[in-house]
Amino acid sequence: MSRTREVPDEAEAARRARFGALPERIRLEDTVEERATTAPDPGRDHYDPDEWLVRHCL
Repeated sequence: MSRTREVPDEAEAARRARFGALPERIRLEDTVEERATTAPDPGRDHYDPDEWLVRHCL
């Protein structure tokens, strides 16, 4: 036997209002934020060929 109810109770109506539909899909581009961690330092990666001579040979 199957039971059918014509009038849904309040709990079922509240549950359907809250969970009745899936949320909208979120695009992958909206979930990722890309930015530089620090500002680039031009003096940090500067190579000076004479520095090696001064540090190790003198």
